[in-house]
Amino acid sequence: MTADALRPNLPPLSLHVPEPRFRPGDAVDFASVEVPPAGAQPRPDTAADPASFHDLAYTLVRVLDDEGRAVGPWDPRLDPDTLRAMLRDMALVRAFDERMFRAQRQGKTSFYMKCTGEEAVAIAATHALSRDDMCFPSYRQQGILIARDYSLVQMMNQIYSNSGDNLQGKQLPIMYSSKEDGFFSISGNLATQYPQAVGWAMASAAKGDTRIAAVWCGEGSTAEGDFHSAMTFATVYKAPVILNVVNNQWAISSFSGFAGAEATTFAARAIGYGMAGLRIDGNDALAVYAATQWAAERARTNQGPTLIEHFTYRAEGHSTSDDPGQYRSAGEPGAWPLGDPIARLKAHLIAIGEWDEERHAAQDREVAERVKAAQKEAEKNGILGHGLHQPLDTLFDGVFEEMPWHLREQRQQMLDEEEASGRPWARKS
Repeated sequence: MTADALRPNLPPLSLHVPEPRFRPGDAVDFASVEVPPAGAQPRPDTAADPASFHDLAYTLVRVLDDEGRAVGPWDPRLDPDTLRAMLRDMALVRAFDERMFRAQRQGKTSFYMKCTGEEAVAIAATHALSRDDMCFPSYRQQGILIARDYSLVQMMNQIYSNSGDNLQGKQLPIMYSSKEDGFFSISGNLATQYPQAVGWAMASAAKGDTRIAAVWCGEGSTAEGDFHSAMTFATVYKAPVILNVVNNQWAISSFSGFAGAEATTFAARAIGYGMAGLRIDGNDALAVYAATQWAAERARTNQGPTLIEHFTYRAEGHSTSDDPGQYRSAGEPGAWPLGDPIARLKAHLIAIGEWDEERHAAQDREVAERVKAAQKEAEKNGILGHGLHQPLDTLFDGVFEEMPWHLREQRQQMLDEEEASGRPWARKS
């Protein structure tokens, strides 16, 4: 007798397959997205036991209200100069994204990824961190470099993989690296930066240092094993690290439900590990700043790690290789209830009398010209579309401190073959 025959009154098992609410052509209504009033959430003491504020993993910490006012206990009370600096950095990264997107469409590089609509996630967090804290970004946090005044020309050199590229053309465009600026090398392998960040933080603590680490990944990456390994180490050893999950609703063409969003929030993952968890309005620059500042103080005072879910929306395609019109409604970006992070910070500055439309328009023109000038300078070093810009034998550099004999032998064989072919770019100048 089969097992089914022993259970004649039970319905057959079925498998649940998550399905996004809207598909191409659908009308969009985000009424089901709960957006609590700004200022409604309590701000625990940074030394509080994580078990005492579980509710903060299920709501949204918000500071800016619909009139652009900063309200509630999470208001970081920033001075106008800091607010203007964050607004400028967000405007600059958006202008940079626009120009590099066009450069890719013109065949000057192979690939680009914009962070449109998510600028506050990286910019505001970086302003809240100390300059020497170590950042382990994913591929949509170019704002960290912008906020740390990294050279736009150097960023473009890397995108173009040209002769000025500090990484010698060995990384996919937009996968920057700058040790001097506390910016760990971006990897295309999802979530690998999570255990690396926790390990760095553990080392900082073991050495008695005062620097902390911060790491970012998309919500889809929380389904990777590396994410959960990092969470275990972080909570067991109380690593001084901020673990950021950028929930922009889409992991390429897979909506957040495939990573578990239908069951609970991403911030709620912190509860199972016994660490502090916050779910915040990721389009509210002041909320991002306040949450990062709070988590940084916890880390620096040996209270352990914090997981922050930035609830936001990817306004455009995953990358230049993606067409979001194939899998989501065109009405989603405009209907997103948390608005645009640049427009919201701009409205706040205007509301407090520290900004106006004329200065904002002038700033947009100025940052656009700055990006344009940087592009002209970078393109003097070449563009990816024009072929190889690095001497071919640099292929062997940066792997071993001292090159082993078999690689020296292979390099020489390559150089001999290239010399015989008559190609002039085989050797270093």
